Amino acid sequence: MKFFETSKYHFFKKSIYINLRWIGIIGQLIAVYFVYFFLGFEFNFFISNIIIFLGILSNAYLIFIYNKTQLSDRSAFIFLVIDILQLSVLLYLTGGVNNPFAIFLLIPSIFASSNLNYKTNYLLVFLTTISIFFLTFYSENLPGRISDHFHIDPLYHYSIPVSLIIALFFLNYFAMTFGTQSRLRKEALAKMEEVMAKEHELLSLGGQAAAAAHSLGTPLSTIKIIAQDLTKQFKGQKDIQKDIELLSSQIERCNEILKRLSLNPIEEDDFIDKDLTMKDYLNEIISSFKEISKKNFILNCDQYSNVKKITKSLEIIYGLRNFIGNANKFSKETVYVNLKSDNETTVIIIEDDGNGYPRDVLSKIGEPYLKSNYHLDNSKKGLGLGLFIGKTLLEKNFASVSCNNSETRTGAEVIIKWNNKDLFNI
Repeated sequence: MKFFETSKYHFFKKSIYINLRWIGIIGQLIAVYFVYFFLGFEFNFFISNIIIFLGILSNAYLIFIYNKTQLSDRSAFIFLVIDILQLSVLLYLTGGVNNPFAIFLLIPSIFASSNLNYKTNYLLVFLTTISIFFLTFYSENLPGRISDHFHIDPLYHYSIPVSLIIALFFLNYFAMTFGTQSRLRKEALAKMEEVMAKEHELLSLGGQAAAAAHSLGTPLSTIKIIAQDLTKQFKGQKDIQKDIELLSSQIERCNEILKRLSLNPIEEDDFIDKDLTMKDYLNEIISSFKEISKKNFILNCDQYSNVKKITKSLEIIYGLRNFIGNANKFSKETVYVNLKSDNETTVIIIEDDGNGYPRDVLSKIGEPYLKSNYHLDNSKKGLGLGLFIGKTLLEKNFASVSCNNSETRTGAEVIIKWNNKDLFNI
């Protein structure tokens, strides 16, 4: 799977959406309480409060239960539908389309139009249109004294929903158009930066390989000559001859590698060049860390974890590597990786024996540029970018990622969970 393939799914930041919803909920509370207590208008105050309270509950769900840092297209659609229905009920209780706040009914679908895909946008526009039609013909009277003398011509009354629907389609069209163009520009820029970085890396690597081949040519030739002399000197001594032959073969191998790198520095990595089981993925990642780290890595797998292969995905590899690398960085001696799998789910639990996440950033894990107020070793300080990148990449590949302090060990714990139907269809 190419790196940018799964990045084309539509997402938007959960924290921004939560803040916008809080603004809307606070505005609804102010309007309802001001009209009821200050102006003294009569309307169904009790049910209005229940409807607003449901909005508060849904926002609390996003904060405390929905642990992803970005809302997927499907999740965003569900919560935006809740927003439209909640506001529609409030408008139904307070005058329908004659309520001047009916214009706010357009906001959820317009907000989605620049962030989500076309199908989701069309469904939200359709739902908003149905809500406007319903509120045109069915609603309670406007609150209080206004309803006693507020009478308008039917032609004007029906022109209000027409204008709202026209504005809905007009604004959504332009938001979708500009949103699509913006995404295309960002993808093109990201692709261009990737290509430029890769070309720069290859040029640098090619130059270094050519210089290495040139510089190492003489000493390798010298070693080869000495090996040939040793072969003649120890002719007949089979044990020594085997070692000399091995030495000669390794010299030849070094020459071939240097020549190949100098001619073509693009070398395919076997680790990402084939489909692997999740157990093999973890084994390869852990092996790469063992080469550069003195820490102990303990991998525990159940009997179902090495059965089915996963389509190669750079994003899953980089995501897992970021979390395992983070555990390696902050552990004292040991990193524990547990893999559990059954017919329904695949779960990876990564733990370490370090000090765990600082309490003041625990609730913000997954956001970039985190900074703890607690004293930390300067060599182990970070900006949270590794966690952000790992969490984002894995969530884009349908994983659920939860970061906490371990209850059984002293360090941090990361739980990565997939539904198998999503994992094996990537």
